[in-house]
Amino acid sequence: MKRSDPRRGVILVTVLWSIALLSALAMAASVTFRGFAGVMAVERDRVQGDALLSAGLETAAGIIDTLGDAPLLDVEAKVNLATGSVRSRLSDEGGRIDVGKAPAVVLAALLRSVGATEAAANDVAQRIVERRYPGNAARPNTAVRSTNGATRTPGTGQPFSDVRQLQLIPGMLPDWVAAVAPLATVFGDETVNPLTAPPGVIAALPGVERDQVAAFLKARRSFPADVDRLVQLVGPAQRYLAVKPPRVASVELMAELANGYAVAARSVIAVLPQDSQPYRVLVWTPVPSPRLL
Repeated sequence: MKRSDPRRGVILVTVLWSIALLSALAMAASVTFRGFAGVMAVERDRVQGDALLSAGLETAAGIIDTLGDAPLLDVEAKVNLATGSVRSRLSDEGGRIDVGKAPAVVLAALLRSVGATEAAANDVAQRIVERRYPGNAARPNTAVRSTNGATRTPGTGQPFSDVRQLQLIPGMLPDWVAAVAPLATVFGDETVNPLTAPPGVIAALPGVERDQVAAFLKARRSFPADVDRLVQLVGPAQRYLAVKPPRVASVELMAELANGYAVAARSVIAVLPQDSQPYRVLVWTPVPSPRLL
């Protein structure tokens, strides 16, 4: 009887192992390709979403430039492009109380309007004002990082780069910071624009009563308002008001691609006359959960 060659068994095992190895490599390559394709799809969505947000910012700057000296009331705009759409909401920073420039009496009144006692409001307001002067022990002399990631050192007259930095003031409660945030800014002036100020800002001005706020808002709705008559409705608080053209605006943006991918951001932009750039981005903050508008 003829004996079988043992080498044939070795060859067979080798072939089977080779086939198994090739199958495993093919499967791994397929998984890797699918993963790579998924990563590329996510990256494509991100790039297209960012492009839509930029388009919304360009639109917002164009709206501000078109207004000229007219007030920037709360404005909403929508742009539709081939890749998707972007919605934007604009509001005038000049209509808010600048925590780095407003008089102490205005800051104290603002704090009282959100629940601070008179003594605490006066004390914290004075501490805020003291931070405006270089060499003051209460004023930080180190650079701070703003919400757009840029590092800047607060200068004389504007010790803050973000309203949330008020929490660094001794005596300031977190609840007060959260409450004043919609009414305050670090991109305004010593005065507030009465044509664009939110109702809460008018109500927070020193000495303004509830009935005066109601009369003021009613008169302002009859646009174009008689500015002289309008500011007289708040009595002595009119000294803290001044009409000015819109130059700095906060912009809320939300973009959505055709496939449902959404991305959002909050920004502050400046549109300055005779500037070398159409607009400047002062703050850019991505929003993790795009549910702005």
